[in-house]
Amino acid sequence: MEFSKKLQQLPAQFFAALVHKVNSALAEGRDVINLGQGNPDQPTPPHIIEALQQAAENPQHHKYSPFRGIAELRQAAADFYKREYNVDIDAQTEVAILGGTKIGLVELPLAVLNPSDYMLLPDPGYPDYLSGVVLGDVNFDVMPLFAENDFLPDYNALSDEVKARAKLLYLNYPNNPTGGTATLEFFEETVRFAKEHNIIVSHDFAYGAIGFDGNKPISFLQAEGAKDVGIEMYTLSKTFNMAGWRIGFAVGNPKIIEAINVIQDHLFCSQFPAVQQAAAIALTSSQDCTIELRATYERRRNVLVDEAQRIGWQVTAPKGSFFAWLPVPFGYTSEQFADLLLDKADIAVAAGNGFGDYGEGFVRVGLLVSEERLREAIMRIEKLKLFH
Repeated sequence: MEFSKKLQQLPAQFFAALVHKVNSALAEGRDVINLGQGNPDQPTPPHIIEALQQAAENPQHHKYSPFRGIAELRQAAADFYKREYNVDIDAQTEVAILGGTKIGLVELPLAVLNPSDYMLLPDPGYPDYLSGVVLGDVNFDVMPLFAENDFLPDYNALSDEVKARAKLLYLNYPNNPTGGTATLEFFEETVRFAKEHNIIVSHDFAYGAIGFDGNKPISFLQAEGAKDVGIEMYTLSKTFNMAGWRIGFAVGNPKIIEAINVIQDHLFCSQFPAVQQAAAIALTSSQDCTIELRATYERRRNVLVDEAQRIGWQVTAPKGSFFAWLPVPFGYTSEQFADLLLDKADIAVAAGNGFGDYGEGFVRVGLLVSEERLREAIMRIEKLKLFH
C-alpha cells in the first residue's frame, strides 16, 4: 500500500523531528534541557480537574455530544469574551467548538477556499498552518515578520498581485515563535486592509492570556468592524494548561463560523461532553490561576533574558507568549546552532528556519522549564564561548 498523493504532499512534521532528536539524546542517558517544546509544563488547575471528574460521572455526558458542542460551553465562550474583551458574541451563531484550535486552523481553508485560491501566512509562523494549505489544495504567499516592525506584517510591502489574489489571511498575536504582540491600531489597519481587498481574517489567539510588563494582549475582535471580516480562535491549552484536553473555540463572523460548523458536522461528533463542561467552568470561574501562570512565565522570561545578556548574547525580551526568539551567533545557521547546542551542551531549541524562510538566523526557546533550569542552560551555553 502507498500513501495517497495528498498525504505524500504534506510537509514533514517539524516538531516530530525535533522530538525524535531529543528522545534519542535522552535514550543515551544525557541530561537534556528541553527548550524546544511548546508543551505547558504546569498541571491543569485543580478546580478544572474536579469539574471534569464530576461531569464524567454524569451518565448524560456518556452519550454523543451535540454536533456543535454543548450549549453551556458556547455560552461560556461568549461570556468569557464579554468579560475579558468587552466583545459581544452570539452563543448560537458566532461560536464554533473545536477539538483544539489546530483543527480549526487546518480545516478553515477547506471550509472557505476553493482549490488554487491563495491565502496569506506570516513568516515565521506556526508550521501547521501549511497543513491546511496542502489539505485544502490552495496556494499561499508569505508576509515577512521583521524585528524592526515589531514582528507585524507590513501590508504596504505586499505587491498588488498578492493583495488582489489573497482570500484568507492568518495572524497570530502574541506570536509564535517571535513573542511579538499586536496593537489595536494594527488590528484596525488589518480590518481596513481586509475590507479593501475582500479577505477573510483568522486570528490565532492561542497565547491570549500571556502578556508581559502589565500589558494585556489585544483581541482582534476588539477592533471596530472585525466581525465583518473575520474570526478569532481561542484555545484553553495555554491559558489553563489544558493542552492534552484538546478543547478550544472560534468566535466571530457568523458566516465563517457556520462554514466551520458545517465541515465539522461531517468530520467529527464534537468533544467528550464532560471535557466541554469542565472547559465551561474554566472560562467562567475565577481567573486567578491564569494570573499566577502569567507571573510564572514573566519571571522565567526575565531570568532567561538577564542571563543571556550577562554572557553577551544580545537578545530582546518577548512581549508575550511563552517563547523567546533569540538570534544565533555569527557564523551559524539556525539549524547548525540548534544542533551544536544539543550535541555540545545537551540543550534542545527549535531552529528558526522550521518556522519559515524568514525564521533563519534565530532559534525559538520555550519558557517551559524552571528558572533554575533556564539558568543552567545559559551557563552551559556560556562554556561554549560563542558570545563576547
